[in-house]
Amino acid sequence: MITLYGDVTKTRANRCSWMLKEIGIDYVNEPLAFRPGAEKPAAFLALNPNGKCPTLQDGDLVLYESLAINLYLAKRYGGALGPQSPEEEALMMQWSFWVATEVEKPLLLTAAIRHLFEPKQPADEELAIAMKRLSRPFSALEQHLQDRDFILGDRFTAADLNVAAVMHFIPIAEIDVSTFTAMKRWLETCLDRPAAIDVQSVNFRVPTPKSSRDIFAMFV
Repeated sequence: MITLYGDVTKTRANRCSWMLKEIGIDYVNEPLAFRPGAEKPAAFLALNPNGKCPTLQDGDLVLYESLAINLYLAKRYGGALGPQSPEEEALMMQWSFWVATEVEKPLLLTAAIRHLFEPKQPADEELAIAMKRLSRPFSALEQHLQDRDFILGDRFTAADLNVAAVMHFIPIAEIDVSTFTAMKRWLETCLDRPAAIDVQSVNFRVPTPKSSRDIFAMFV
C-alpha cells in the first residue's frame, strides 16, 4: 500500500494526490501540515529528515519532492501517463524542472501579493518584478503549445500534470493570460480533469504573513 504524507489542501501533496487519482491506484493519505517552526513527529522525520510534505512511501521506497514523486509514479504505475521511451522520459523531466525553476517562485509570490500580504502593504514593485519574470516562461509554453494539444503531443502525461499543478496558481493570482491562448486552453483542459480536484481545492487563504520572506515556507 502506498502512503502519501501531506495535507492536500495546504501542501504540495495535492500534486501527488492528483497523480495517484489519475493512475487509479489505492493509497492512504496522512494529512500532515506543519507551520514554520512547528515541532514534527520523530516518526515522520525518520522517513524524511527534511521534515517536509509531501513524502511518499511505497513499500521500502521513501521519496520526497512532489515532482520527483510524480515522475516515479507515472513511470512505475502510470501507463499512458508515463514515458513510452527514453526521449519522453527526458522531456517529462525537462518540463518538470522547467516549471519548478522558471515559474513556481514568481507565480507563488504573485498569488501571495494578491491575497496574503497585510492590507495596503506596498507591493507594486514586487508584483511588477514577478510578472516580468513570468512573461518569458509563459511565452515559451505558449509557443510550444501552438501545434500540439499537450506538452508531449496528443496525450495527457506526467509532464502536463506537473506543469499544470504549478500553474494552477494562475487563476488564484488573478493573472490575465487571455493573450496566451494556447496556454490558457491547455491549462483549462488539464484543470478540468476530475482527478485534479485536490489541486483545485487548495486553501491559499491562510493567516497573513508579514512579507514575501514568509511565503515560501507555507506550501511545503
